[in-house]
Amino acid sequence: MSRFFGEIKQAGYVVDDIEAAMDHWSRVLGVGPFFYKERVPIENYQYRGTSHTPHNSVALANSGPLQIELIQTRNDAPSMYRDFRQAGHRGLQHVAYWTQDYDADLARLIAEGFEPVMSGEVGERGRFVYFDTEFHPGTVIELSEVAGPKGRMFDMIRAASENWNGRDPVRPFPDLAKV
Repeated sequence: MSRFFGEIKQAGYVVDDIEAAMDHWSRVLGVGPFFYKERVPIENYQYRGTSHTPHNSVALANSGPLQIELIQTRNDAPSMYRDFRQAGHRGLQHVAYWTQDYDADLARLIAEGFEPVMSGEVGERGRFVYFDTEFHPGTVIELSEVAGPKGRMFDMIRAASENWNGRDPVRPFPDLAKV
């Protein structure tokens, strides 16, 4: 467990082909089911202080308590994912810590010297921030707010994995407004 953040809750992998990655994780590794969103509705997205409109596809599943996130960038909007790919990397790009008290944890981490690089929101109370911590591939740290609908969706994804029998390995993302 991290003395700064608590438990790692998510491992985020940048992939070239999200459909092939979901197939590999579910069929070969037995992890699933994946909840897939072809275009994540990111609001207030910022990368290094500038607004952009990313088109990212995301698939989420759990392996026990650890959430696996697969990410494919679909446009050339500046992002840490794009930088990772342009550096020739694929695979683990970040680890995420979840918080119910985003504002307090963000202020605490900035006070400790962590520098925000990429941020945005996915639904109500679904803010996220990535810190400038990529000293080598796979070490970026994300702080993700999991209060409200996003937190309930993450709980539903974890519950779906608990007794998953391998059927329906790819499912649509639930509507955050209805979760």
